[in-house]
Amino acid sequence: MPAASILLVEDDGPLRLLTARALREHGYAVRTAATGAEMWVALESEPADLLVLDIMLPGTSGIELFRQLRRKSDVPVIFASARGSEEDRVLGLELGADDYLAKPFSTRELAARVSAVLRRHGRAEDGSASPGTKRSSTIRFEGWSLSLNRRELHSPSGAIVDLTGAEFDLLATFLSNPQRVLGRERLIELSRTRLADSSDRSIDVLVSRLRRKLTDGGSSAPIVTVRGAGYMFKAEVVSD
Repeated sequence: MPAASILLVEDDGPLRLLTARALREHGYAVRTAATGAEMWVALESEPADLLVLDIMLPGTSGIELFRQLRRKSDVPVIFASARGSEEDRVLGLELGADDYLAKPFSTRELAARVSAVLRRHGRAEDGSASPGTKRSSTIRFEGWSLSLNRRELHSPSGAIVDLTGAEFDLLATFLSNPQRVLGRERLIELSRTRLADSSDRSIDVLVSRLRRKLTDGGSSAPIVTVRGAGYMFKAEVVSD
């Protein structure tokens, strides 16, 4: 099978060369772009399995490029930025990025993040479907249904509810641990989200966004806050 295709969008020439070389050494097919314009040309010529997108680009910023990209595609995106503050990680969450790496980062860590995001989206490093994608599994609660195979959430009315990658992984974690109190650090570990740590509010933002999406017809979301301990999914869960 062909290697998974990575598009690296980075304006720093030496860093772009080093990062691309490291990802190729890990078995990925890597193309590069230095600007947003080059990114669009690359995507039009050949789709990518994942983008590594620098935020501070000349001209159109990575943030704006991500917004434009999401109107056309759901390709996984890992933000890379020298701005590693809590506010930037929260912004990445709110926009729906799949991961966020603060510079400077090790190429080994980047390769691990790329591998994790590809697995979550049903892609193996060699470009094939991950083994788990062949097993259909649906989890149901209070009229809702979550398809682990299709990565889709359906409301009680049957409508598809749009979830970011991080929101999907967090919900799947709650559904795997119903009626159990999960602390922030444990939620981050289980859901494999890399956008936060337990000392900042990123996970709280993610839970809040998920709650809003699970509110249907005036009914409150089944995620409750356990003061001083974390969160709990209170609904009964049934797996097909």
